[in-house]
Amino acid sequence: MPAALAAAAVTVLFWASAFVSIRSAGDAYSPGALALGRLATAALLLGAFALVRRVGWPERRAWPGILTSGLLWFGGYMVFLNWGERLVDAGTAALIVNVGPILIALLGLFVLRETAPRALWLGIAVSFAGTVVVGLSMSGGGRSSLLGVLLCVLAAITYAIGVVTQKPALRYGSALQITTYSSLVATIALLPFVGVLAGEMAEAPLPATLNMIYLGVGPTAIAFTTWAYALARTDAGKLGATTYVVPALVVLMSWLFLDEIPGLLTLAGGVLCLIGVAVSRRRSGRAEVPAVATPPVPAEPPPTPAAAPRDH
Repeated sequence: MPAALAAAAVTVLFWASAFVSIRSAGDAYSPGALALGRLATAALLLGAFALVRRVGWPERRAWPGILTSGLLWFGGYMVFLNWGERLVDAGTAALIVNVGPILIALLGLFVLRETAPRALWLGIAVSFAGTVVVGLSMSGGGRSSLLGVLLCVLAAITYAIGVVTQKPALRYGSALQITTYSSLVATIALLPFVGVLAGEMAEAPLPATLNMIYLGVGPTAIAFTTWAYALARTDAGKLGATTYVVPALVVLMSWLFLDEIPGLLTLAGGVLCLIGVAVSRRRSGRAEVPAVATPPVPAEPPPTPAAAPRDH
């Protein structure tokens, strides 16, 4: 379990940094082109690494999960989020997309038959409240679009479905296999944007292109692989709740790298997100302290039967 937690920590760190990089790349690249460039970079890197490691094809039973998560999560989620964030403010987008962990917990309960202890739901509630606080503090109150809200809702839904369908696939393939082929599926699905990507890359400033490449290397190739590694070793609902660390990390990174000094409301929301994740990771008292069995009261010994005669 410590290895799974370490892998999840790598994932949320890279995913938080993605929001900072998207700020630069998103100014020069349209949503579909940015998603294609990011995924193509990841697919090339993962494919080369898989060839070096001589990673073969996953089992046939893994492909439904690979295709579903590749199309919906790797591909659809990124396009919907990139597009939605152009139509609504960052705070609104963060609020809607962070419904995703709640949907993951619900789908994990009904589809994967996972347990959902009260600590998990309490932690999700506290973290979501923190996301609301962070979102309100980030919202400028100006930009709002029904289409943008719907796109962010689609991003949350495709994210949740992708995670839940990826979980069974990890029984029949390694984290590297599942992530590599999911990235390849998404890249193929987004090939209609290749002309747009080529045209925008010719005019984009170098920092924007470098940020797009970074999005493919860190937040996609590495982070999605460490996520799959952790997902194979823990419940989808519990792992989904750990992503509520991301808003707190985004606040910190924006402070360090973008000189965006957070207000007290933003800091308070970030602290709530961290507290909620800590609560969701707690085990119930019954699981941690097993009940001590009361020794049975010895019964009176039965009377000694008379010795049976021996046969001669």
